[in-house]
Amino acid sequence: MRSLPLPEGGELPVLGQGTWGMGERDARRAAEVDALRHGLDSGIRLIDTAEMYGGGGAEQVVGTALRGRRDEAFVVSKVFPHNADRGGTVAACERSLRRLGTDRLDLYLLHWRGATPLEETMAAFESLQRSGKIRYFGVSNFDPADMSELFATEAGSRVATDQVLYNLTRRGPEFDLLPWCRQRNLPVMAYSPIEQGRLLDDPVLGELAAERGVTPAQLALAWVLRQEGMCAIPKAATVEHVDHNRAAVELSLSDEELARLDERFPPPDGPTPLEIL
Repeated sequence: MRSLPLPEGGELPVLGQGTWGMGERDARRAAEVDALRHGLDSGIRLIDTAEMYGGGGAEQVVGTALRGRRDEAFVVSKVFPHNADRGGTVAACERSLRRLGTDRLDLYLLHWRGATPLEETMAAFESLQRSGKIRYFGVSNFDPADMSELFATEAGSRVATDQVLYNLTRRGPEFDLLPWCRQRNLPVMAYSPIEQGRLLDDPVLGELAAERGVTPAQLALAWVLRQEGMCAIPKAATVEHVDHNRAAVELSLSDEELARLDERFPPPDGPTPLEIL
C-alpha cells in the first residue's frame, strides 16, 4: 500500500477503512468486524473512527477487529467539539482507548471546530502525545481560514492532517484548501469519497466504469486518490466491498477519462464554502 509522509515523520496509508455507520446494529457487527479484518489482511492498515459514530459503537467494532492485531493498524479517532477543552479532550481520548481496547491512537482529530479555543485543544493534544496516548494529532472539517488560524497557534503547525469531505460532487477544496495543504506538505484525508453511495447511479460515471471493466465506486475512488497528498477512507462493511476498494488503488485514469469527468462534475472556479456531511 502506498503511503504519504507525515509532517513529523511516519507515514499515512493512502487508503483506509471508514467506520461511519458501523456499530449501530448488533446484527451487522460480525460482518463489520470481518470486513475490517479482511482489510488488514489486504494491506489496508488505516482504520478511521470517532467517538460520534454509533455513540462509540464503531470504536467497539474496531476494537474487536483489532484483537491480537493492534500493531498492524494505523488507528484514527476523533473528539467531539463539545468535549474539546483541555480536560474534556483527555477524558474523551481515554474513553475511546477503552472502547478500542488499546493503549494508544496513531492519530487523534478534532472532529470539527467548536467553541473551545484552538490553543486549548492543541494543548490537550500535546499532553496526550507526551503521555504516549496518541502519536499524532490533527483536525477535520477545517477550511483554509480555519487552517490559517490553527497554524498561528503554538502547536498548530504540528498537525498531521485535515480530514474533509471530498469527492466528484464536492470539489470545492480543490480551489484553495488542497493547494494550501500541499504547500505545507500536509496530507488531506477525504471522507465519503463516493458520496455515501449517491454517486454510483450517475450515468457518466457508470459509462466510464463499464468501459474500463470496473465498478463506478472504484472509478470514483481512483479519481480521489489521483490527487497529490490525498488519502481516502471509504467505508466497506463487507469483504467484497473491501476487495473492490483495494483494487481501486492500482487504477489510473487517462486524460480523456479525467476530461469527461470534469465535464460532468466541473471543478470549482472560485472559493467555495467547505461542505460537511
